[in-house]
Amino acid sequence: MTKHRIVVGLSGGVDSAVSAWLLKQQGHEVVGIFMKNWEDDDDTEYCSSNIDFVDAAAVADVIGIEIEHVNFAADYKDRVFAEFLREYQAGRTPNPDVLCNAEIKFKAFLDHAMRLGAEKIATGHYARVRQNASTGLTELLKGCDVTKDQSYFLHRLTQAQLQKAMFPVGELPKTEVRRIAEEVGLPNAKKKDSTGICFIGERPFREFLNRYLQSQPGPIRDEKGRQIGEHMGLSFYTLGQRQGLGIGGIKAKGAQRGSGEHQPWFVARKDMASNTLYAVQGHDHPWLLSRRLVADDLSWCAGKPPVTAQSPAGFTAKTRYRQQDAACTPALLADGRLQLEFPEPQWAVTPGQSAVLYDGEVCLGGGVITA
Repeated sequence: MTKHRIVVGLSGGVDSAVSAWLLKQQGHEVVGIFMKNWEDDDDTEYCSSNIDFVDAAAVADVIGIEIEHVNFAADYKDRVFAEFLREYQAGRTPNPDVLCNAEIKFKAFLDHAMRLGAEKIATGHYARVRQNASTGLTELLKGCDVTKDQSYFLHRLTQAQLQKAMFPVGELPKTEVRRIAEEVGLPNAKKKDSTGICFIGERPFREFLNRYLQSQPGPIRDEKGRQIGEHMGLSFYTLGQRQGLGIGGIKAKGAQRGSGEHQPWFVARKDMASNTLYAVQGHDHPWLLSRRLVADDLSWCAGKPPVTAQSPAGFTAKTRYRQQDAACTPALLADGRLQLEFPEPQWAVTPGQSAVLYDGEVCLGGGVITA
């Protein structure tokens, strides 16, 4: 096997730690980089980058590699956070992890690694890359552990980025990654997985957004237009949301226990023009189900669309990360947008989220849901 100089993004978590260890065991020249992407209120209980750096440095010490602390906070604010706020202000629900991978981890970080003389970069993502001998393309594949697969978040990577990328834990189940970490004595072997993007972390989301976005309260209405409550600002709600509506106790007078009137309320629509939030009762209400979506801002791993105006069925898609692949028929529209049609209705398809297209285990790319 060819030996490379590889720069590994060490986050302080167990996945990137084991990635670095595996590469070192394979005889590569490994250098660690800790990416600092957020500076505002970095010393609070919610944003633990200082603790994460200590963990990453401890890992580097055990493995026997150098580690560098690099500040990408300005890039992050310009390329990721500004877009995040724009999308929320427009009433959509963005996925900043997708943008962070494309703009920071595989652009700003990749550029920095190349300046250090790296031939490849590696991260702890659960995904894989493969050279397709017949097409000459570098393909992005799902991680072998289907419960941890993160190809959804990587779907905007280009050929140039994929050719430089390595995902050492993509072939392994998470249980094996934990086992390796314990066996070799990595100090973060039992560290809990990160549950969010750093600048939000575990903090109350509404409180965080309130600092950056103006909120304008307005009515919450049901499907018949009746006002059933008041929202705090449309930016603070996402389609399919059940908690935090403040209307859980409302029911029709004289409704019988077990009747539909007692079903929970879900956010179903936003009307930005009238500043109205619509909520419906029942998880399977028709307003929450879609057989069709349209996405724009498309990005394809192969550099060109894998579908045409008349593509056959046989593809699958995810409209949110924690979702089973859904069979779909894709088509490129005349205006360049992507349309996906589903034989089975999809739940709470949300503008701003990514629709990601797959051909078996190969991630083809995708776009941002608009409708």
